[in-house]
Amino acid sequence: MLESNTVVTLKKGEGRTIKAGGAWIFDNEIAAITGTFKNGSIIRVQDFDGYPMGKGFINQNSHIRVRMLTRKEEPVDEAFLEQRIRRAWEYRKTVMYGGNDTACEEIGCEALFAGWTGRKDLNCCRLLFGEADGFPGLVVDKYADVLVVECLALGMEFLKGDILRILVEVLKEDGISIRGIYERSDAPVRKKEGLQPYKGFIGREFDTDVEITENGIRYLVDVVNGQKTGFFLDQKYNRLAMQRICRGKEKVLDCFTHMGTFALNAGLAGAKEVLGLDISEYAVSQARENAVRNHLEDRVHFRTANVLDELPKFYEQGEQFDVVILDPPAFTKSREATKNAIKGYREINRKGMLLVKDGGYLATCSCSHFMTQELFTKTIGQAAASAHKALRQVEFRTQAPDHPILWNAQESYYLKFYIFQVLTLTR
Repeated sequence: MLESNTVVTLKKGEGRTIKAGGAWIFDNEIAAITGTFKNGSIIRVQDFDGYPMGKGFINQNSHIRVRMLTRKEEPVDEAFLEQRIRRAWEYRKTVMYGGNDTACEEIGCEALFAGWTGRKDLNCCRLLFGEADGFPGLVVDKYADVLVVECLALGMEFLKGDILRILVEVLKEDGISIRGIYERSDAPVRKKEGLQPYKGFIGREFDTDVEITENGIRYLVDVVNGQKTGFFLDQKYNRLAMQRICRGKEKVLDCFTHMGTFALNAGLAGAKEVLGLDISEYAVSQARENAVRNHLEDRVHFRTANVLDELPKFYEQGEQFDVVILDPPAFTKSREATKNAIKGYREINRKGMLLVKDGGYLATCSCSHFMTQELFTKTIGQAAASAHKALRQVEFRTQAPDHPILWNAQESYYLKFYIFQVLTLTR
């Protein structure tokens, strides 16, 4: 551990974020830095009057000058890391449960059977989620017996090896053996920390095509070339919710299908004809393979297409669907680009609503932190007015609980997911 004797003193009136429980101190909030240190070292933080605020790691390359690790005067050592890891793992074991046989009978959805009989839902999940788990800048995902790590903060580079070693040991105590670890720290944002993007094996090499099971559906995850760490785990229970909506429906359209996830859930639930669209030929090829893997290729089909161009064509052709699912990539990754993102979300939702049969269903989401729930809700309402549709809200959902939302760290809340019944208004 790179603990130093350095003390960071805040300006008077600054540090409002960390005083409210957040994890970041920006460069313009600091009055003085005393002591010698190396970027990435663990330092002490105090308020302008000397009141101790805790410890974090410092990086002068970044506008986020300090990322907080603890609010206590405690050593950041192996015991500290182990306690954090155990707490994160116990949390997942508590919240990541499937349904039960009784619930399946009540819902009447045969698709809920596999792996969803009261057992812990830990075949694939996020084990560590950055600030929300007390590991700023670090993400670790579990895909069956493989771990994939993303490290976006310099301080975590120095702790990463110890964290992964302890994590593997903790999992082993529950009979979970990890056969390999792969790093996907290839996001350009690492450059803001003075780090170069990187991807590669941590430890010995292994077969990086990993089969996982989610909601009773099997997927082959390519942890080297897949999006993010290989798969979008955050939509797990939203996909499950759509099984209930899609059960027995005639036609379902899944836009921005990626690996076919929502489409396959619809097919497993008994939808008779499902079409998934994605602009990536690679993603579509994976989706088709996943359909075959689950014996759904007879009713779940995929096509390479630009969704924004394809939806108006469907409308001109008079196509209508019982269910339309919109799961677009983030239209904005910065506060400055939010205005253009609003236009994009409004347009895609308007186009999607026009394709829903009267009384059919629309699922729509935003995975951008900067597109707040209030702003997203307003934008959907504007789209509905433009399309002359009335929306009856079925439910509002967020990311799966293995991606915990820490109210003190609003950056941890990013996924907004609505399910509506769409009703046509007379003009």
